[in-house]
Amino acid sequence: MVLVVAVSTALIVSGVAPYDRATWLMETFWVVLGVPLLVLLWRRFPLTRLLCCLLALHAGVLVLGGHYTYARVPAGEWLQDGLGLARNPYDRIGHFVQGFVPAILWREILARRSPLRGSRWLAPLVVCGCLAFSAFFELIEWWAALIGGSGADDFLATQGDVWDTQWDMFLALVGATSSLLLLGKWHDRQLARLAPERIE
Repeated sequence: MVLVVAVSTALIVSGVAPYDRATWLMETFWVVLGVPLLVLLWRRFPLTRLLCCLLALHAGVLVLGGHYTYARVPAGEWLQDGLGLARNPYDRIGHFVQGFVPAILWREILARRSPLRGSRWLAPLVVCGCLAFSAFFELIEWWAALIGGSGADDFLATQGDVWDTQWDMFLALVGATSSLLLLGKWHDRQLARLAPERIE
């Protein structure tokens, strides 16, 4: 509940005078959809603490990017200046997180609701799921560009990079792979703590 309140508060604050209202709506859509869905399903499908914290982190990345637009997030500008980068890297961080967090989400769902728990196929299928979502998100950006024209530039956050789509999907791949390698054993311990009837 603490995380639900924190994320909901961050969402509301981010919606106060965002840089571009349409961009804010598109960027925060997943938070607006996800928080009520998780609350609604919690009794039937409670999540591990690790996954809850990661989802809250991801929500924070989305609402911050929605408020400022990804190309204008101050933390990204500080990194850009400090590292001498050609562009604000917040969009790159966002796409890394787009792989890192959903990898544990996919892993938890598949480990608990499919026969894949303990299977050598679990990790590759999780990565494939993350890449599929990343590709779908790039399609959403393409559709937004077709519908919104130059008005969708803040949502796209390409910052003039013709390879932005490829970078986005590559970083989601790196994020998903890193997540499984770094958090897999920790996640297994948390899954083992769930009551057996909640894992079936």
